Amino acid sequence: MALLQNKLAVTLILLQIAFVVLFALVVRYDDDANAAREKNSRDHSKGGADPHNNSITRYYAMFQDVHVMIFIGFGFLMTFLKRYGFSSVSYNLLLSAVAIQWAVLVGGFVHSPGGSIKVGITTLLTADFAAAAVLISFGAVLGKTSALQLVIMTVIEVVAFQLNEFLGTNVFGAVDVGGSMFVHVFGAYFGLTVATILSRDGTEKAAGKEGSVYHSDLFSVVGTLFLWVFWPSFNAALAPGDDQHRAVINTYFSLAACVVTTVAMSVMLNKNSKLDMVHIQNATLAGGVAVGTAADMMIQPWGALVVGSLAGVLSVVGFNYVTPWLSSKLKVHDTCGVNNLHGMPGIMAAIVGMFAALMASESQYGYSLYQIFPARSPVVNSTALFAVQKHLSVDPGVGRTAVLQAGFQLTTLCCTLLVAVVSGIVTGKLMQLSLWDEPKDHQLFDDSDYWLLPDEGFPEGKMVNEIVDGIHIDSITDNVENTNNVDIDAAKV
Repeated sequence: MALLQNKLAVTLILLQIAFVVLFALVVRYDDDANAAREKNSRDHSKGGADPHNNSITRYYAMFQDVHVMIFIGFGFLMTFLKRYGFSSVSYNLLLSAVAIQWAVLVGGFVHSPGGSIKVGITTLLTADFAAAAVLISFGAVLGKTSALQLVIMTVIEVVAFQLNEFLGTNVFGAVDVGGSMFVHVFGAYFGLTVATILSRDGTEKAAGKEGSVYHSDLFSVVGTLFLWVFWPSFNAALAPGDDQHRAVINTYFSLAACVVTTVAMSVMLNKNSKLDMVHIQNATLAGGVAVGTAADMMIQPWGALVVGSLAGVLSVVGFNYVTPWLSSKLKVHDTCGVNNLHGMPGIMAAIVGMFAALMASESQYGYSLYQIFPARSPVVNSTALFAVQKHLSVDPGVGRTAVLQAGFQLTTLCCTLLVAVVSGIVTGKLMQLSLWDEPKDHQLFDDSDYWLLPDEGFPEGKMVNEIVDGIHIDSITDNVENTNNVDIDAAKV
């Protein structure tokens, strides 16, 4: 174990040194953060920049909302595992810290090859989005990987994420303001592919440790509430003006509708008409994912309600039927159910966005059509472009039709799935190398070999296999503060 800890420490130190060196060589403040800029050295009344127009004023509030989602929302959402809480929230913090630094560098190299990387508040936002994709993938492999494996996964995934986003936005001209394709679909299916590559029989043997206890579910739903409250900021953060306003409204209503149908479906699909906390923790958030691509589009509040309602149904059905099928038939073990919260709702979002793009017209959007769909803007030096620019500052596009734009939205979804799966296969194969200290079977879903634990409160577990009153019990005994609470997963003999 000392070797593992030293290997992890050395890797992290070397990685951080590399970040420091690369930042020193190529990363600089952008104009809004640069004190040496002439306009930042003068009062506004004397020809200087207006501090109220600095980008920090516009973006900081929503940036902080997204930051809370990344470090608190995702972190606590994953604490449901009864013996893996320390690792869940702390690895979430570690991976996010690595991802945001690496994403700034990779994103800069992709979007500004050969030049310096200018960093401002929007750079920090996009870095957080890259971290979100990593954390979604983390959910698929939660409890089944070492910290060292997770760091390797993060480094590779951020590169694949940035390249896929560049391909979708700069080459295909797709729009995805809430990141439902680029963040949620990519993160989910990258993670599920890695989980499939790393799958082994030991995962099923450790199933007794994979469950939750009452208090771990409470911690997890705290993460849900942070994510639910701040999700409108996630979808709207980078949208301008009325687009941002519309994205907040659409996400707000989609989330609300999603909660209602999630609760209804949870009760309906339980044979005893009881609520399942797994659904409350996860499916209630699916509305935020499902409306993400079209969040800034003119789908109308009632449309957002429809999207959220369907997302709740889809997610609960996924947890009840799709997850067990994937596990039993395809050996895809999805610890957090990311396919149901991020994967399928993300695909739904892409389809909603495709149809919204297909129906988008100048009569519906006005000239802001060309701001929301830049590729639909008239070509350079055209009469149509000059007519638009009399009213709104837009860049030249390629003059796409609504049908073509919808086609490229669908193409981007397919490409995202392909890149996620291929890069996930490569990453999973690399993570299988013994160099990265893959956990042994008894270490799965368990903090005890990796953390200094308090003397009281940690669920001590031992496997039991016995017959009680005609019931065959395969379970794990939890001794919490000297009490014996037996978590029973039973089936008739």
